Amino acid sequence: MTKQANVFDVLKERGFIKQTTHEEEIRELLGKEKVKFYIGFDPTADSLHVGHFMQVIIMMWMQKYGHTPIILLGGGTGMVGDPSGRTDMRQMMTVETINENVRRFEKLFEKFITIGEDGAIAVNNADWLLDLNYIEFIRDIGKHFSVNKMLSYECFKSRMEKGLSFLEFNYMLMQSYDFLELFRKYGCKLEFGGDDQWSNILGGVDLIRRETGEQAYGMTFALLTTSEGKKMGKTQAGALWLDEKKTSPYDFYQYWRNVEDADVKTCLSMLTFLPMDEVNRLAALKDSEINHAKEVLAFEVTKLVHGEVEAIKAQEAARALFSGGGNLDDVPTSDIDGDRLRGEGLGVVSLIKEIGLVSSNGEGFRTIEQGGLSIDGEKITDKNASITEADFTDGAILIKKGKKTYHRVVIV
Repeated sequence: MTKQANVFDVLKERGFIKQTTHEEEIRELLGKEKVKFYIGFDPTADSLHVGHFMQVIIMMWMQKYGHTPIILLGGGTGMVGDPSGRTDMRQMMTVETINENVRRFEKLFEKFITIGEDGAIAVNNADWLLDLNYIEFIRDIGKHFSVNKMLSYECFKSRMEKGLSFLEFNYMLMQSYDFLELFRKYGCKLEFGGDDQWSNILGGVDLIRRETGEQAYGMTFALLTTSEGKKMGKTQAGALWLDEKKTSPYDFYQYWRNVEDADVKTCLSMLTFLPMDEVNRLAALKDSEINHAKEVLAFEVTKLVHGEVEAIKAQEAARALFSGGGNLDDVPTSDIDGDRLRGEGLGVVSLIKEIGLVSSNGEGFRTIEQGGLSIDGEKITDKNASITEADFTDGAILIKKGKKTYHRVVIV
């Protein structure tokens, strides 16, 4: 398949693009010159999650086509919190937490994006936001923003009933100012973001026009959702993280291996670099054959995030569980002190809660009542059952919850 000349066409074909401020102008710009663009990431957690990975993939595509990503880390905006897509105010974080999260983000980005000379630029908006003089900022920047117009945006409108703090109301000004700062300092002409960022991006484009008389552009991308419109990347344990200490490569692989049939094409298009001819071929597979497409998806995404070695291990572990071949060593495993299994042993519900298969005793009881728990292939029917050393074969048991979640427990 021949490489398309314009990255805009690639992003459009793969289903990324949702809204643009000036579609034809953006396409022309990306086709004729090397463009600096930015995406902002507020450090609201200590790891990137799969929602962020969509933005990372876009930066990788842009870099492949010769454009320059500016990774904006929100050490300043993170002090306030973006109200977009929220029904309540974000929990305030300490300066120390924000700085540590920024440091962790930087390390993760280095896995995916070439940063430095002739590569991407990484900046922290704390460098200019924290030293702003508030009176000057409101006089020079605030004068360009209409409160009536801001209140018409969905990100604010949806919060009016529960209450919108003045702190959060400043967020749009700060994000818009980021774009102006990057435009002036680096000649950054494009801001990208998820579709929930549309109003903030419009604010920046408008601010640049009012302050400089020049044209900047914005583009938003579809959020990664299922065919039913639900956000992808949520697991029983919470978000699907890119840090292997928070979501193991095996659990990461299994998430993509188990997506619904209807979501295979979207995931292959947006989360892998497979040619669209191959994406369409795999997505067209029917019935049991679609499982091959899901294996390819899981392997490709895991390889991108955790590397080929971990992807192979995760695939082998999954095959060991589902088809009886391969290596069980990489199935999620917890150790247990043998002394705890002597005498009456340990309650099975306490055990599955301890290893993270359920979040509470109540969920554990319900899982057993609904026939959703087995150990070494034998269904557990007694919710008050205990696990003793005698239940272990060669010092290990394999617990299965539902149809697809496995966990080994090994005596130490």
